[in-house]
Amino acid sequence: MKISFPDGAVREYEQGASALDIAKSISEGLARKVLAANVNGEVWDLSRAITGDATLKLLTWDDADGKNTFWHSSAHLMAEAVESLFPGVKFWVGPALDKGFYYDMDLGDKKMTEEDLVVLEKKMNELAKKNNAYQRKEISKQDAIAYFTEKGDEYKLDLLQNLEDGGITFYTQGDFTDLCRGPHIPSTGFIKAIKLTSIAGAYWKGNEKNKQLTRVYGVTFPSQKELDEYLAMLEEAKKRDHRKLGKELGIYTMDDDTGPGLPLWLPNGTIIIEELEKLAKETEAAAGYKRVVTPHIAKESMYLTSGHLPYYADSMFPPMEMDGEKYYLKAMNCPHHHKIFDAEPKSYKDLPYRIAEYGTCYRYEQSGELFGLMRVRCLHMNDAHIYCNREQFADEFRAVNDMYLKYFKIFGIDKYVMRLSLHEPSKLGQKYVNEPQLWQETEAMVRKVLIESNIPFVEVHDEAAFYGPKIDVQIWSTIGREFTLATNQVDFNSGNKFKLSYTNQNNQPDVPLIIHRAPLGTHERFIGFLLEHYAGKFPLWLAPMQVKILPISDKFMDYAKTLLQKLKKADIRAEIDDRNEKIGKKIRDTELAKVPYMLVVGEKEMNEGKVAVRKQGKGDAGTVDADEFIAAAALEISERKSD
Repeated sequence: MKISFPDGAVREYEQGASALDIAKSISEGLARKVLAANVNGEVWDLSRAITGDATLKLLTWDDADGKNTFWHSSAHLMAEAVESLFPGVKFWVGPALDKGFYYDMDLGDKKMTEEDLVVLEKKMNELAKKNNAYQRKEISKQDAIAYFTEKGDEYKLDLLQNLEDGGITFYTQGDFTDLCRGPHIPSTGFIKAIKLTSIAGAYWKGNEKNKQLTRVYGVTFPSQKELDEYLAMLEEAKKRDHRKLGKELGIYTMDDDTGPGLPLWLPNGTIIIEELEKLAKETEAAAGYKRVVTPHIAKESMYLTSGHLPYYADSMFPPMEMDGEKYYLKAMNCPHHHKIFDAEPKSYKDLPYRIAEYGTCYRYEQSGELFGLMRVRCLHMNDAHIYCNREQFADEFRAVNDMYLKYFKIFGIDKYVMRLSLHEPSKLGQKYVNEPQLWQETEAMVRKVLIESNIPFVEVHDEAAFYGPKIDVQIWSTIGREFTLATNQVDFNSGNKFKLSYTNQNNQPDVPLIIHRAPLGTHERFIGFLLEHYAGKFPLWLAPMQVKILPISDKFMDYAKTLLQKLKKADIRAEIDDRNEKIGKKIRDTELAKVPYMLVVGEKEMNEGKVAVRKQGKGDAGTVDADEFIAAAALEISERKSD
């Protein structure tokens, strides 16, 4: 059989050879590092026989699918340890995560404690050292049902209901057997470093009406060094947790009477929101966008037209009924913007037609999925829609990506990647709009723009929006934590659904292509990211309080007030610390409040019209003329410098 490799090489092997056999034929060193294999676009166990011509990529720890396989296999190792210490435990699902894994389990009337995690870690290390192979076995549905019926495991029996004969597999390592489609790493011996990180509750199937299971999170690595580095990063992440900093810095609050997932923005947080909106409005105005405002609710008929109902209903708040009509809280701005496009006749001369708003949307996230500002039920989205023809598409899509790059530079985001999400042809008419030619054309157009723009991107299959391909923008904070910032989507479906049209150059009606874009995502997610990215130490232009004036004593209060007026006149946010405290305490408190600049003023500064400047985190920056400081600070703000 002929095996094609990613570098274009093609080699012949005996039919039935496994990916591990092929790896060994290349290099014994490579074979020791390989965790799994991508065969014809699917991730397989290394030991699985390849029976015909195929494309092959050998996956190591450096590959995302390699890590995914490693962590999913670690979930099985943890389950084996749990089963040995908690006999009778029943397991639901144990997926890999972006970092690590978890397993949901029913411990019956037993409870797991933090102390148990230490014991489980020790047991996992003991089992890992046995180097037991992960063995795959195809099994009939009847036999699988019999196996879990005997165990009295209603969770695995529930999973089996949706599986068909011929596609069911068991995996066994050591004394543990699980229903699993795989793949897995060759053996437990690859797992060298283990840390179980936390215990949480999780409703079965994510439904609050179901039983609450125990969820155990963990992470593993192929070396202790990598685990130590990861744990150090976690410690730093705890200090930067946006929920902790948000409270300490007075950014936002959550309140039980308001409701879960509905943040209340405090004055400091509102300043940040206004600065971000100001940046977006300036950038979008320069790029030819027109601003619009849309209501927070709409009739059911509009969401039926858009296709969001019934497919998106689980993520929308229940409808309100008035005058015999159903109204929904707005979950997305798109349909409203389409109506604005359609409000007045358009010709080709009006295209591209760009409209933008910071629209407020409401989405019913499950309570177990809510997380600070990162997963909320009320969100303010930096949304816009571009209506264009095919000839304009490439330039418009490229301009949107350039806007992302501009923002990355402003916020000091050095690491990013675009995830190009493509459709799955076999799901046309179900998950995706049944327009095969349009899918191929638009995906090719997006890919071409990304390549020509030299923007780093990866392609992922079966993750597109139902109406077209999309780009998910992945960014990394300064400590290496990954965030999904926003999306940039192509839509070749809504124009037809909403009967949108413009008069083309041949004086004929034509349907526009639509680009959905939100470069700054939502206030909630982006401010959550910025809190962690900057560790709460916002650059001067974005800081809620930019300058604090610290008089050494009340004798210099009049001079401090004069400075305050000058700062305010220059549109610099400033306050005086007029407390009857020693200057050392004032400096410490201002440092903890993460104010970018402190101006210490005493007799010398007052007599000479100067200020003693202290910069947040860097200490004494020298004594300068007060007017010079104000001019320099105003320039730093206007240029939106990141440091």
